[in-house]
Amino acid sequence: MKRLIGIIGHPVHHSLSPTMHNAVLKYLGLDVEYLAFDVLPEELGHAVVGAKALGFLGLNITIPHKVEVMKFCTPDKISSQIGAVNTIKFDSEIQGFNTDATGAYRSLKEAGVEVKGTKVLIIEAGGVHRAISYILHIKGAEVVVANRTVSKAKEICDRLGTEYSGLDKLPQLVRWADIIINTTSVGMREDKSLVPKRLLDPTKVVFDIVYNPVETRLLRDAREVGAKTIDGVKMLVYQGAESFRIWTGIEPPTDLMEKAVRNELKNKN
Repeated sequence: MKRLIGIIGHPVHHSLSPTMHNAVLKYLGLDVEYLAFDVLPEELGHAVVGAKALGFLGLNITIPHKVEVMKFCTPDKISSQIGAVNTIKFDSEIQGFNTDATGAYRSLKEAGVEVKGTKVLIIEAGGVHRAISYILHIKGAEVVVANRTVSKAKEICDRLGTEYSGLDKLPQLVRWADIIINTTSVGMREDKSLVPKRLLDPTKVVFDIVYNPVETRLLRDAREVGAKTIDGVKMLVYQGAESFRIWTGIEPPTDLMEKAVRNELKNKN
C-alpha cells in the first residue's frame, strides 16, 4: 500500500519540496508519495494527529507552524534547544526534529567555508534563523542576529546564547561580519536587498536562504563585488535530505534533489 509524506504550512502552494522529494522517491522505487497540505494555524494539532492516524511516514513543517507544532510532538534534544521543529516522524510516538540546522551548516561546509572562529551576521524575520544561529554558535562562530524588532531578537538570542541588534546597526554589522546570512523574505518577490552593495567586498561569504529567484539582488550584488555566494537551493536540498534520511533510513542522492529543484525553478521562471 502506498505510504504518504506531507509538508504542512500556510500558505504552502509555492513549496518545491514535493518536486524534490518525489523525484528521489521515484528514483529509488519507493511506493511513497510526498504531498503539500495548506493547514490553518488553528487546525495544526488536528492535522498532525490525523496524519499519524492515516499512516503517514512523516511530515515537513514550514511557516508559520515550526514553533507551535512542538506542542504536538516529542522534540529531540536539538530541536528542543533550537525551539522549533521542521520534521516529524511517526513511530510509536510523534517525534520532532530540526533539519534546518544541518541544512545550513552543510551548505556552508560544501562551499568550503570554515565556520569556526568566524563572525556571522544573520538578518532575520522568520523562524529559520533559530536553527542557523544555534548550529553556527555551537560550531564556534561569533553570531549576531539583526531584527527590526529588537525585543523579539533578544528573547530568542538570550535562549540560544547569541548576540542581537536592531537593523539600525546593519551597516556596521555588515562591515564587521565574515559571513552574512539573509533569512528574511526580502528578495523573493521584488528586486531588493537589505544590504547596500557598497558595504560588500570580496572577503565576505554571502548566503541567502531565498531560493526563488535563485540569484536574489543580495547574491547578485555579492557576486559582482567578488564575494563567495551560496543560494537558498542548497539549504532546501540539504535540510530535505536529512528529513528524508530520518523518515526512510536512506541517504538520498542530493545531486538528483538539487537538479529537480533547479529544473523546476527554471521552468517556472
